[in-house]
Amino acid sequence: QVQLVESGGGLVQPGRSLRLSCAASGFAFSNYVMNWYRQAPGKERELVASITSGGTTNYADSMKGRFTISRDNAKNTVYLQMNSLKPEDTAVYYCNAARTLGRNEFRYWGQGTQVTVSS
Repeated sequence: QVQLVESGGGLVQPGRSLRLSCAASGFAFSNYVMNWYRQAPGKERELVASITSGGTTNYADSMKGRFTISRDNAKNTVYLQMNSLKPEDTAVYYCNAARTLGRNEFRYWGQGTQVTVSS
């Protein structure tokens, strides 16, 4: 059974930091691109950051320099370190696993964790 379980969300003041974790099970984690998405109220879900199986990272422009994605393949876990948080970072953050194998695409989602940035 595939599971992606996010943790680490919460209420934080502007300028502070949070680290999100996503624990994966039930699939070959090290073979998947791992992504963090977020969705704010009334907005579409957007890609925050990605990390390939080899560790190559990619970030949305508004997160560059503030957010860092990393993974630990031994622990089947992906992380999102978020620094200098802003109120506009308030959203539900989702972990996603993605892989294309031939004509087949595999995508798995976590249940999300709420991040609220407010004074």
